[in-house]
Amino acid sequence: MVFVAGLLFIPPIPQDPAYHLFADTQAHLGVANFVNVTSNAGFAIVGILGLATIFGREGRSIFDQPLDAWPYIIFFFGILLVGAGSAYYHAGPDSARLLWDRLPMTVGFMSLFAAFIADRINGRVGITFLLPALIVVGILSLAYWQWTEAQGRGDLRFYGLVQFYPMVALPMMCWLFPRSRYTSGKFLAWVIGWYGAAKVLEYFDAEVFELLGNTISGHSLKHLLSAVATYMVLRMLVQSKARIAEQ
Repeated sequence: MVFVAGLLFIPPIPQDPAYHLFADTQAHLGVANFVNVTSNAGFAIVGILGLATIFGREGRSIFDQPLDAWPYIIFFFGILLVGAGSAYYHAGPDSARLLWDRLPMTVGFMSLFAAFIADRINGRVGITFLLPALIVVGILSLAYWQWTEAQGRGDLRFYGLVQFYPMVALPMMCWLFPRSRYTSGKFLAWVIGWYGAAKVLEYFDAEVFELLGNTISGHSLKHLLSAVATYMVLRMLVQSKARIAEQ
């Protein structure tokens, strides 16, 4: 609530039109912005691997009960859709297409947030109530952004809160509630580390593109490192069996 109240004292944050101006606009094989489009394949691969693990034999040995798997099912399905949504956006970048990039990403953020709450604080509340509630909140933040864009006064404040608040809250949750079954502070650190590195590369999009001889841009590398961050969630789940066996 403090963070939400704090937003009221921050002026609206519009979507910068320059956000859509990426350094690498090269087309190959008839595909515009080829590398920015195809570098999203990493998300699709991680999403498929995650779902295959959960629904496969290994998944049946990871989760104590089927209900526990739902935050991770939604997370990896969201990551799979990030691959499609982000590729669609980068094929013709504009604010309308950007919605389909951010929507599955938001579902992923919120489902992972709910997964940690369910594992460390209250399983039933985290999954049956907070999982759908947080996803709805994330979708509403995007709906608000789109509505303000249509009004000619775009505002990303609430979307920014949805994206970055879990990055602050999750480490604190791991510290305050150390007992866990599926989640790991170590792997959370890897997730945040890889994602943080991805955001740095995104910021230096053009500089990285020039440094690497116009072969791959910072934004394309951001996609790849972000996919690695999501893969850390899968590794966390798979290794949760070993952590329990050691206890």
